[in-house]
Amino acid sequence: MINSYEFGYIVIDGKSYTSDVIIYPQRIDANWWRKEGHLLFPQDIKEIIEEKPEVLIIGTGDFGLMKVPPETLKYIKSKGIEVKTKPTRLACQLYNEIYNSQKTIAALHLTC
Repeated sequence: MINSYEFGYIVIDGKSYTSDVIIYPQRIDANWWRKEGHLLFPQDIKEIIEEKPEVLIIGTGDFGLMKVPPETLKYIKSKGIEVKTKPTRLACQLYNEIYNSQKTIAALHLTC
């Protein structure tokens, strides 16, 4: 569960993080980095795809500046994964609403 989120700072299950994170069902990747900081490409989410979530929530930053190109969305959907892209604050709210009912992974950009 995401306890709180502020620009550049998130608390998940009582633990604080200050860099972009991926929340998997059984663990957290606290050092998520992308090929290009504000663009999300298929190679940036290979490990997520291998986990075969039902839903992938992508937090695009506090101001929504991280972009998810159409080819990345198409790639995710081609794997049978429902994808939701939202500014990170809204992505955190959505994650808390659904993570118990569907196999959900959240990839969250904490700044911009």
